[in-house]
Amino acid sequence: MTYQPPEGYQPSPDYNPVKPDPTQPDVAYPTGPTDAAPPAADHREEVRRQALDDVRHTRTRAAWVGLIVGALVTLILLIFIVQNLDSQNIDLFFWTVNLPVGVSLLIAAILGAVITAIVGSLRMLQVRRAVKKARP
Repeated sequence: MTYQPPEGYQPSPDYNPVKPDPTQPDVAYPTGPTDAAPPAADHREEVRRQALDDVRHTRTRAAWVGLIVGALVTLILLIFIVQNLDSQNIDLFFWTVNLPVGVSLLIAAILGAVITAIVGSLRMLQVRRAVKKARP
């Protein structure tokens, strides 16, 4: 059934209906290869990949890994100290101390870490001051 306008209806004088060409398809089909994903899908994939990268590299994850490594090192040091309980005289300049070998090495490691932390902190402070001076 075809639509019929009501009786007495007159179309406007500039009305010119365009009839579709029956030889042309109604839908535009891609003419190139169809293996490529649409741009929106590429963008979504890129956003998803970036979100995963952001989750993989976080400060919390770095702190967690640091805690695990620190716990393992502490366990190894504890085993070393327990296995090396023989006392030894340690002479440093005018001091003489009699400590177990494991304890003395632990103290030396702690002092080395403290010295490294102090030097690193001073360097960070120096860089921070230089950055503040360089800013307009």
